[in-house]
Amino acid sequence: MMQRCWEHDYCAPSFYMITVVTEPRRNCLSVLEGTASDPLVKHSPIGEVVREVWQRTSAVYPGVEACECVVMPDHFHGILWVKEQLARPMGHIVKAFKRVSTQECRSKGLLLQPDPSRCVRLPPASAFAPAAAQVPVPAAAPAAGVSTLWQEGFQDSILLRKGQLKAMVSYIADNPRRLLAKRAHPQLFTVVADQQIGPEHVCPVIGNRYLLQHPLKRQVQISRRITPEALAAQKEELLYAAEHGAVLVSPCISPGEKEIAKAALEAGRPLIVLLENGFAPLYKPAGRYFDACVSGRLLMVAPFPYHRQRRTITREQCLALNAWARIIAKMDDAE
Repeated sequence: MMQRCWEHDYCAPSFYMITVVTEPRRNCLSVLEGTASDPLVKHSPIGEVVREVWQRTSAVYPGVEACECVVMPDHFHGILWVKEQLARPMGHIVKAFKRVSTQECRSKGLLLQPDPSRCVRLPPASAFAPAAAQVPVPAAAPAAGVSTLWQEGFQDSILLRKGQLKAMVSYIADNPRRLLAKRAHPQLFTVVADQQIGPEHVCPVIGNRYLLQHPLKRQVQISRRITPEALAAQKEELLYAAEHGAVLVSPCISPGEKEIAKAALEAGRPLIVLLENGFAPLYKPAGRYFDACVSGRLLMVAPFPYHRQRRTITREQCLALNAWARIIAKMDDAE
């Protein structure tokens, strides 16, 4: 829950996707009802406070607009639009949002007051809070039984590239459906840390592990130097095989491999993908991978450990991923 781009000027105008998480991942903000095809989010009293405080951001910071948001059971997503240069980094606005929402929940009796002997005194949080919100602290302890609403820190994504803002708006709107889909198929979204791959290898996977046992699998290995005509022929042949029951196995390294994997997913064909990076804590597939995972058409294999750095894949890693793909393509239900 920390800033991820240390080189970025967080005072500069930009769009930011903000995520904050309850402490300790308590489902106290909302309840999801309905189905994945028709989800319904019902805010709790705490969730209503959080939403209202978020909506007051623009009144407190005229150069900042709080855009789309979603109040999930144990976390909050919101898009913050910084329109002009800030005097202090954007993180101070997020901290104020967290502090004021916590204090208003306490004032309404939704959270316990903290133990003064264990707290560091902070300056009063007048930001966001209207004068009418100064409510006396109730004498009785509230039912919530805790004094802290949020985990420390926050996560941010800086929406700089073309299409990122539209994608994040869609992601926020799609969050309830995704969570209900995960709850309906928990086995497909649980990282298995010690999946056997062939006779000698073990690594983490997520998705439909039974794809490893499929008797017909085809490795996808496409050179970067392939001609457009040869790529078209390879794509047609591999998608024909997938249409007739084969599971494609791809590290998705070269442009040709990525194109064939995308076409397979769009056609609803099963796919095993090998990743250069491992699974982060609380990992879940995104985009097309999520929907393919829900339908049992995807397995993601991570031979390498997780890292936070932006790295260019090396030749050695490419060779290793292709070797893993060959091993998987030769596995069958006898193994």
